[in-house]
Amino acid sequence: MLATVLVTVLTHDLSRGVLVGVVLSALLFARKVSQLSSVTHSEAPDGTCTYRVSGQLFFVSTHDFVQQFDFTAPARQVVIDMTDAHFWDGSSVAALDKVVLRYRRQGTPVELLGLNEASATLIERLAVHDKPDARTAAGH
Repeated sequence: MLATVLVTVLTHDLSRGVLVGVVLSALLFARKVSQLSSVTHSEAPDGTCTYRVSGQLFFVSTHDFVQQFDFTAPARQVVIDMTDAHFWDGSSVAALDKVVLRYRRQGTPVELLGLNEASATLIERLAVHDKPDARTAAGH
């Protein structure tokens, strides 16, 4: 609200003030929602590392999503449980691709579990990790 008033007073244009207020509000809302996602992990005695993803994944939360995986710890297998997660856009699918492909390049098999129907459809359409020649996919 203060940004709207400030821009309106400085420019003498209410439409610019409202536009700044709407954009700022959208950015702050996106940032707040992005903080509601999390990744926790557990390790089984057999060397399997399970990551549980929860929350809403979209363009604002992708960086934090990728950073929560430990690519340095040796694991026999990685399981990513997304029962409590929802993928909203292409950038979140690209982040998942990045994680899966990075583990696979290290020789660690990855299993994805618990995708809801909407997320599974989006991933099926946009993901490259499950396509032929995925190890050489550019951009991931």
